[in-house]
Order: sequence, then C-alpha cells, then structure tokens
Amino acid sequence: GAQANVAAAYLETHDSMPLGHDPDAILDSIEANTRLVFIANPNNPTGTWLTPAQLLDLFERIRDDIIIVLDLAYIEYMDADLQPDIPAWLQRFPNLVITRTFSKVYALAGLRIGYSLSHPDIADVLNRVRQPFNTNLLAQTAAQASLADTAHVEKSIAMNNAGKKLLASAFASMGLPTLPTMGNFISVNVKQDGQALYQRLLKRGVILRPVANYNMPDYLRITIGTEEQNQRLLESLSQELA
Repeated sequence: GAQANVAAAYLETHDSMPLGHDPDAILDSIEANTRLVFIANPNNPTGTWLTPAQLLDLFERIRDDIIIVLDLAYIEYMDADLQPDIPAWLQRFPNLVITRTFSKVYALAGLRIGYSLSHPDIADVLNRVRQPFNTNLLAQTAAQASLADTAHVEKSIAMNNAGKKLLASAFASMGLPTLPTMGNFISVNVKQDGQALYQRLLKRGVILRPVANYNMPDYLRITIGTEEQNQRLLESLSQELA
C-alpha cells in the first residue's frame, strides 16, 4: 500500500524561519520508491515559506521521476518578490504540478473550486482519473468572475497586511512569540495549553484553531480578520491571559 513520509521542519530556535521548511530534511525523506513530493508554500498552519531560489534549488535536487506538487493556496498574500514565475517553472520542470484555489483571497471557500497547472502529459492523466462532474457550473462561473474582481483582491490583501501587522505587534507587547507568515493567518505561541485556551475563547465567541495535531500544542492559529474582529480577539485574549 501507499506510504507517506513527513519531513521534519526547522526547530523553533531557527534564527530566521522557526518551524519552517527544511529542504535538506525534505530530500532526506525521499526514498527509492518515492513517487511524489508535496510542498505547501506558504505552509499551513505555520505561514512559513521558501524563497523562489530555495524552491528552485530543491527542485533541481529531486529526481526527475518524482512528481513535485507545489501548493500555492496562499500565494496572493506573499510579497511580490517571493512569488514564483509559474510559466517558466512549468517549462523548466515537466514533473512539477502547481495547485491553486479560489478558497482564500477570492473568498469562494464554500464552492470548493480550484485548479492545477502542469505538463500536458500529467494533466492528461489527472483528467482521466478525476471524478466526473468534480466541479459544478455555479462554482466555475463564480471562479471565472472572481478573476476579474481585482479590486476585491487588492482590498483583501491590504486588509490582511494591516491586520497581520497589528496582531504581530500586539502579541509582541504581550510577550507572545509569533511565527513569520506569508499567509492570511498568524500562529502565536500562547505559552500554555493551546487547546484549553481555545475552549475558553470559544465561550467568548472567538473561534481560533488549535494545532496540537501538528505537534504545536502551545500554539493557536489565527485567521486575520477585519479590524473590528482583530480588536475583539485581542481584548478577549488579554482578558483570558490576565
């Protein structure tokens, strides 16, 4: 049967990217029978990332017979200089599959719509094994329309950047370390049982995401909200930590 290997991340003490991707660990996890390597960039739930140069170096060191899946679900939130040249990369690496989604910056999560980009030979195989009617007409129409709504995307990114800066600054003033992030969320070390704090905040109507299942028991992952939502979170968290 199929088997999955999970590559270790950098330690929390890493100087620039705590809990970030470790390219050497990814390569060490590849075995003779490995057929696919999956990389999320930025990663979820940490928000950490590899630069284009780091990704290209990693791809060059992965065997040509291994499919590389690069999940770019949060790419729109990345700084421009960190975003890959997708057409050039697909031309350079025939074994590369890039996945994108409309669930994040395009706000169509409820429609479950996304797409992949790859070499025609890989796309042909995927098309032959996919479920029939795997997307519906409404989702396809909404996704197509959302691509033209650049104003919404720009507004969402600006709001996300402002909210991320606000929360990171507030957590720092509380003495709570955060992970570097290029997503629409931020992971914060609450210095206590994250699951228990999650339950207490839930009673206040604030829903966060505990990430103990990722071996991060003292962290909470927080989606960046509106200014009002962010302030409510900070007030509730301050009261619980007092």
